[in-house]
Amino acid sequence: MSNEAATRLYCSGLVCVKPSDRSFRVATIIFYEKPGCKTNSQQKRLLENAGHIVVARNLLAQSWTPESLRPYFGDAAPASWFNASAPAVKSGAVDPAAMAPEAALAALAAHPILIRRPLLEVEGKRSAGFGGALIASLLAGFEGGLTTERCTRSTAARPCANEFSPRRGDPPTADHPEDL
Repeated sequence: MSNEAATRLYCSGLVCVKPSDRSFRVATIIFYEKPGCKTNSQQKRLLENAGHIVVARNLLAQSWTPESLRPYFGDAAPASWFNASAPAVKSGAVDPAAMAPEAALAALAAHPILIRRPLLEVEGKRSAGFGGALIASLLAGFEGGLTTERCTRSTAARPCANEFSPRRGDPPTADHPEDL
């Protein structure tokens, strides 16, 4: 990797990543999302900015079965398979902690809005949620991540097109081409 490429910061929305000097392999990621979910959009941008190919699919439009869902959850407890922000979970209408694995899978297949997002498939590996070993391996070799710091430029300067920016000390971005 050239010195210029190694120091460039790639930002999009709330996501900033900087390649390190470690070797990197591009992965194609099947990313099952809830369309319109801002968090899923940020997660996809992070993976894309890390250099991966993200193929987004509508989680809610898939024809899920208990058998097709099971591999995404690994050894995790059934309660962790559920999206804690799903209205039925938040209201108490669905109690994931009280469900046996078979009942949980049947509920998730019947009502995909209950599924913890995103579901990811990469080179035969599957996972639910945006954490754990699979995500760590996809983002290994990159610095940065989600940041909610406001732009560090003074208010007298032209404001950023993006109110969120890299952390202090990072190189300039395309939001401020005059600094490049």
